[in-house]
Amino acid sequence: MPRAIAVDWSGAVTGERAKLWIAEAIDGELQTLESGRTRDEVIAWVCERRDAVPSCVVGFDFSFSLPSWFLDDLGCSTIEDVWAHVTNHGEEWLRECPAPFWGRPGHKRGPEPQLRGCEEGWNVRGIVPKSVFQIGGAGAVGTGTLRGIPFLPALREAGWAIWPYEAPTDHVVAEIWTRLLTGPVAKSSPVGRRDWLRANTSLRGRLLRTASDSEDAFDAAACAIVLSRCDDLELTLRLPQPGDPREGSMLVPPSVLDR
Repeated sequence: MPRAIAVDWSGAVTGERAKLWIAEAIDGELQTLESGRTRDEVIAWVCERRDAVPSCVVGFDFSFSLPSWFLDDLGCSTIEDVWAHVTNHGEEWLRECPAPFWGRPGHKRGPEPQLRGCEEGWNVRGIVPKSVFQIGGAGAVGTGTLRGIPFLPALREAGWAIWPYEAPTDHVVAEIWTRLLTGPVAKSSPVGRRDWLRANTSLRGRLLRTASDSEDAFDAAACAIVLSRCDDLELTLRLPQPGDPREGSMLVPPSVLDR
């Protein structure tokens, strides 16, 4: 599966067209790097790619589920229950920020466990996965998750296998953690982004400038390139995942860890 698409997602209320980036790579060579779409338009584009390419893995950088203890409290016994509940209540959670959600003014982090099993233990030079319960403040990832999960059924309906909730096919959508794929890099620095791209890719000219212009563009481009180089990707997708199956997992090819 040498073709990979990476979507740098955003849950922003405004300006989403500038923050959402799509990158597509084949065998480590970047083919497409684009912004300018809404969330609905990004999903429509990915759905259309299902019938346009013979095989592909698509990585989205938002969580496909939430911690199991919270799912128990919600009464969600299947991942379909989870996605339906988030679809019905996600905007309410974002608006009212009830515990265990936090990050909005006046809503501090509570004592509840913050991470899913697949997120625990990772550390890339001091950077660790963020909690989906954080929906405000620096580094908040919860907003993107709550505005991303409702699209997963549409991707499944279009023919994409949503990993690891169903057996992988030639067309797979999976959750990625961009930091794990890019490794140590000063993403906030244009120079750091450009140096990483020059050292790890063959990008030059316009594509190099576009990919290094912003963190969003960089994440999409770098992740698509790295994923498309993983010769163990198909094997990784077929490995059983530990823990509560409702929580899902991040796609972590062992070859990425060996760099």
